[in-house]
Amino acid sequence: MKYQHVFFDLDHTLWDFDTNSRETLYDLYHELELASMGVSAFEHFHETYHHHNNIFWDRFRKGYISREELRWKRMWRTLLDYKLPNEPLARQLSERYLQILPTKKNLFHDTIEVLDYLEGRKYPMHLITNGFEKTQMEKLRNSAIDKYFTHIITSEAAGIMKPHVAIFEYAMNAAGATAAHSIMIGDTLDADIEGGNNAGMDTVYFNPAVPANGKIKPTFVIQNLGELKKIL
Repeated sequence: MKYQHVFFDLDHTLWDFDTNSRETLYDLYHELELASMGVSAFEHFHETYHHHNNIFWDRFRKGYISREELRWKRMWRTLLDYKLPNEPLARQLSERYLQILPTKKNLFHDTIEVLDYLEGRKYPMHLITNGFEKTQMEKLRNSAIDKYFTHIITSEAAGIMKPHVAIFEYAMNAAGATAAHSIMIGDTLDADIEGGNNAGMDTVYFNPAVPANGKIKPTFVIQNLGELKKIL
């Protein structure tokens, strides 16, 4: 077999982040009675949070802010849109969000079937994720997919984030893998695909909502995880 090691991203690739985050925010909206504070309908709150979350994650990936700032300031900025300059509430929302989120168990369709298939084919499987160490480990355990992975590499533990080549090299060194015999599967062109390409790995792009563009070229593009069976 050409590939001897399979590397996955976690969020938006195996673990259904959007569904799990939505459920978490719904829980928080009612638990903390945000409607009574003037926060409008849940749908608007959900959209507002994710708008600011995307902005703060981009700043974090570029090194402009710290993890701690990312965690609570995305909530702070969301509350400001509702004219609620309440830092204690923002920090409470942040803490509860990170407590509840990893307890959610929604996976993408075919995740378990594909992981079982790859396990049956004797592929060593590993994860490379930019998420927080404690949170990502809890997600894996609670969704019962931790057992499939030999090495779980988080940016927090590695000290560097995707798309930097160093985190892919760190993961391959940990796994005893070579780039020529490794493949990276993820949903983000500039983090998973460009990073994997630059590290010399073949790559699989899985994000039906955002088509691959001409600048960053994955080795393969799939519309659902089941298509991995045609590749591996």
